Amino acid sequence: MDNATLQLWVEKISLDSFGLPFRHRATFNRRLKATGGRYFMKTHDIEISPYQLETYGTEETEKIIKHELCHYHLHLMRRGYRHRDADFKVLLAKVGGSRFCKSLPERTQRKPMPLKFMLKCRSCGVEYLRKRKMNPDRYACGKCGGKLQLFTLDFKIES
Repeated sequence: MDNATLQLWVEKISLDSFGLPFRHRATFNRRLKATGGRYFMKTHDIEISPYQLETYGTEETEKIIKHELCHYHLHLMRRGYRHRDADFKVLLAKVGGSRFCKSLPERTQRKPMPLKFMLKCRSCGVEYLRKRKMNPDRYACGKCGGKLQLFTLDFKIES
């Protein structure tokens, strides 16, 4: 599916479910992997993750579009458009949108980064394991406030 087809689909859902036209842009964004879609308050545009469509099909993607259209229409009506607002929750339930999108399979299978570094307190000896290298001069021990020393681990600890 391309952006032009998505645009027509969003416009149709907006008219059918909300009875209001969608007068802005709807596009796919391949960088959206942790979320199903986004609504931009400044431009009123909507972005949808194509991975949701590829993985879960049109039914789940339509729920995501309805979710983003709830943000869109409520924001333009100057009503509660945020997730925590009652107006948003009521409208979302009324149109049958999803509150949360399903997580993508490749996102849950990602291998965690191994622990490669250790910070050790020079005063009390407390050890802090870290995945990334950091400057020990910028931090102090959380237990005693002493100075820290950085060590590189010869072996990698899987986190």
